Amino acid sequence: MRFSLDDLRLLLARSTGLIRRGAASLRTRGWRRSWERVRLQFARASTPSRMPTVAADASPFSAFALPQASAPAASVVIPVHGQWPHTLACLRAIAAHPPLRATEIIVVDDASPDDTLRYLPQVSGLRIVTRAANGGFIAACNDGAAAARGELLVFLNNDTVPQPGWLDALLDTFATHPDTGLAGAQLLYPDGRLQEAGGVVFADGSAWNYGRFESPDDPRFSYVRDADYLSGAAIAIPRALFERVGGFDPRYAPAYYEDTDLAFAVREAGLRVRYQPAARVVHDEGATAGTDPSAGAKAYQARNRAIFFARRSAALASHLAPGQVPTPALLHRGQRQVLVVDGTTPTPDRDSASLRLLNLMRLLREEGAHVTFLPSDLAHAGAYTEALQELGIETWYGPYAGRLPAWLREHGPRFNAAMVSRHYVMRELLPLLRRYAPRARLVFDSVDLHFLRETRAARLAGDGALARNAARTRALEMDVVARSDLTTVVSADEASVLARELPGARVEVLSNVHEIAGTGLPFDRRRDLVFVGGFRHPPNADAVRWFCDAVFPEVRTRLPGVRFHCIGDGPPAEILALAQRDGVLVHGHVADLDPYMDGCRIAVAPLRVGAGVKGKINLSMAHGQPVVATTIAAEGMHLRPGMDVLVADEAKAFADAVVRLYEDEALWSSLTRNGHDNIARHFSPSAARAAVRRVFFDDGPG
Repeated sequence: MRFSLDDLRLLLARSTGLIRRGAASLRTRGWRRSWERVRLQFARASTPSRMPTVAADASPFSAFALPQASAPAASVVIPVHGQWPHTLACLRAIAAHPPLRATEIIVVDDASPDDTLRYLPQVSGLRIVTRAANGGFIAACNDGAAAARGELLVFLNNDTVPQPGWLDALLDTFATHPDTGLAGAQLLYPDGRLQEAGGVVFADGSAWNYGRFESPDDPRFSYVRDADYLSGAAIAIPRALFERVGGFDPRYAPAYYEDTDLAFAVREAGLRVRYQPAARVVHDEGATAGTDPSAGAKAYQARNRAIFFARRSAALASHLAPGQVPTPALLHRGQRQVLVVDGTTPTPDRDSASLRLLNLMRLLREEGAHVTFLPSDLAHAGAYTEALQELGIETWYGPYAGRLPAWLREHGPRFNAAMVSRHYVMRELLPLLRRYAPRARLVFDSVDLHFLRETRAARLAGDGALARNAARTRALEMDVVARSDLTTVVSADEASVLARELPGARVEVLSNVHEIAGTGLPFDRRRDLVFVGGFRHPPNADAVRWFCDAVFPEVRTRLPGVRFHCIGDGPPAEILALAQRDGVLVHGHVADLDPYMDGCRIAVAPLRVGAGVKGKINLSMAHGQPVVATTIAAEGMHLRPGMDVLVADEAKAFADAVVRLYEDEALWSSLTRNGHDNIARHFSPSAARAAVRRVFFDDGPG
């Protein structure tokens, strides 16, 4: 790929911004952490790692066992007509990597002409349904469904090798996306290439295996997506729904187009048809039916297409015209398409800004938008990237995204809105977005006003160089605000700042988004204090040092048994050293915060520097955990001192507030209730929904 003028401009903008931020980082973080940030910024985009596909086991037959359950959640129905080596390989793959859910395996023998029925009874745990005469795929599947006991039916071809975790991933689709009526696997050729990532049906009833012969890791084929149809080789459907729509329609007997028609029947019933890329199944296409459309079972394909078109012509009228090559732009043509960009992929279990961004993307999806996420570092972030794809977010990464200018040149025209988080990322991309996304409203998501935080840090440190850097940040941030169509801030306080700085700018408050997590343990079963905050953010390190130096010794004197749990990603040496003090526990990153949110009596937010809305306070209140905070920590959060939170800025007053709240059950209970109310009124999904609609769906003046 040629290096273009756009690439050069982007590189220059990124380099100059990094140099300026690096100089400030050296003063606040030190050289080790600053070097780590530089290294990450210029690291090569990673390639997604994937386990190699498990091949068919072709060894001679010996008896083995399959998972079985007296009350199965799912019933896997495998129709069989001969081809015993394929059936054996399929069953062995299931036995080698059994699903986590209670499952029964049903093989429907459709009058096999070989030794299938001699071997099947030697596979323990298997339920066998026999047919006296060969009726074809549809009849065999419907008979298997009639015998099934699970709430979910899974139809699986015998010429498949299901990969580890396939069934649990397929069934998870119904939990993650409750309006799903039909879910289908990612089908692979034995050589690892993609066979199908959900099907596309054209207006004339013809069909297209989306992604055929492409890489299964390509971002276009790696996210949960609505599909026109799903190949019956590996699909799941609630048994009650399958019965309600009449099962596989016998008018397509013996086979072909019955799976396509089922997808249309599911949508007609008001539910969605979704492709699930995390459910990977190797399919030896044509092993049982051949590949010649003029002979054998394949000959029914052309006949049944005519039957299908006559039956579904009204629904097909809105489909793509024959010959159009499906792309993400076309597949989501009926939706509002929103591009979201941040410097890196969100890590919601590590920092509150990531949790906010993730929940905003969830809200956009709930409102009907198709969301595309592009990290400007183009890195595949492992489980974090896969989590976005599981939510149905089209998530890009290298090497498939290429370079940012080329990606925007190709994809930019399809977007109705583009939101870029952080001023330094928006500054790099604004010219490219103006050029290549001409229809998009350009939304600058400030996350928090960086210059406010930097100004306060400079004032606290009495550092003139930091003050000058804060002034430069202010100029850059205001320039980005002025050139964007709309700016989002997290609090009304920051909206007021921008109203003074740039009175003509359009600004919307789009704050943190949290669900009420419950009340946790009662007062008398809770113990200790907790702080949560990533230590790559300097204000958190300053807060913990100040608390341990100036506040906690007084608290410990008055509450001798109390401990302070310090939780956050990447604690530096000076924070790790605090664990040597009595009662201080430094945990670093904790994957599951619930035991601390639900079991610690009080959260502390002793921030002396900062801006924006503090996710650590939202998190605790959502769990029914009262908070003692400084004025800066409580800023912009609609908190009433003494009613929703206790506020103190001096060390002695902060210690007094902690001890008082720790010992006063009535006060603790009052703050718990009011904290929940605060989350519901100001930080819940319903509270954010109106702002999301104004920012991303209102087509009025930018």
